[in-house]
Amino acid sequence: MPEPRDPRREAFDRLDGRYEVRVLEPSPPAIQTPGLIEDQVERGDVPEGRQVVGPVATADVTWAELAAGDEELAEWCRARWLADWPRLGAVPEEFAATRDALHLIAEHVLSPTRARDLGEITLRWTRGGFGTPFFGSDSQLRIEADQLVVQRGDEVTSAPITTLGDVAEFVGFELTRFEDLSYQPLAVDPVASTYLGEVFGFAFSVLEQLRADAGLLEPSFVNLWPEHFDVAVEIGSEKLGQRAAYGVSPGDSDHAEPYLYVAPWTARPDGALWRARGFDGAQMSWSELIGAEDQRVAALEFFSRRLDELVPGRPKGDGR
Repeated sequence: MPEPRDPRREAFDRLDGRYEVRVLEPSPPAIQTPGLIEDQVERGDVPEGRQVVGPVATADVTWAELAAGDEELAEWCRARWLADWPRLGAVPEEFAATRDALHLIAEHVLSPTRARDLGEITLRWTRGGFGTPFFGSDSQLRIEADQLVVQRGDEVTSAPITTLGDVAEFVGFELTRFEDLSYQPLAVDPVASTYLGEVFGFAFSVLEQLRADAGLLEPSFVNLWPEHFDVAVEIGSEKLGQRAAYGVSPGDSDHAEPYLYVAPWTARPDGALWRARGFDGAQMSWSELIGAEDQRVAALEFFSRRLDELVPGRPKGDGR
């Protein structure tokens, strides 16, 4: 049976309470204010004399700096996409079918269940998969391998993923508008599902860094959007025609494998940097990414070069 999750508390305890901590995974308590969205890496209110440890340079100390030379801590951070980042391997054989099945669950069960609380639909990466932020009475729905996990406070239950109807019934959500999907078997391979979780973990890690580096360019939150089933952040001035979505998609009807992309809202730049397939923008293939010597550096360079072209002379972050 899965254990209850409180990633920020776990990180706080891992450092023996010496620091305020920020992590990438959603943590309780649930937000209770309509229109307010959680920002997992925001500094927030910090007690005087305390330092913040976080995954990006908005913290006083990054996890990467703290884990340098400490293999035990580096291994702990690696599993959470905080530092000493793991390498992504080749896409598993059953990936596309698993991705499509989990997309249905994300769009038709997880997201609308969360939306019943305060109207928010976005999802997040969770260790080993993806799920909702905490909502309601500190509840969370998440996918781990081929299991749907429901956490309410310290109580955790799980069930194997079979059909969309079974998933909805386990959660307590009515699929009144999706009768045709209710009994469709969902082919979820646990290896492919776990790989999808790693794709999303990589995406949140890279895009939160990009967001921190673009702090003066009106960046949005980093979100996992249930409709397109991709992770994205919007950066740049809409008024000046510079705003674009910077994201990681696990694949779609035009792309069998995951890919990185930049999709300008209004600008239509041309040239070698803007050769996407199926949309106006730029893309980096998954084979190019996983073949890179440093995948994280390659991804950030891909995004940064396009951002530089859309926002000439932009202020740069410190690259931590």
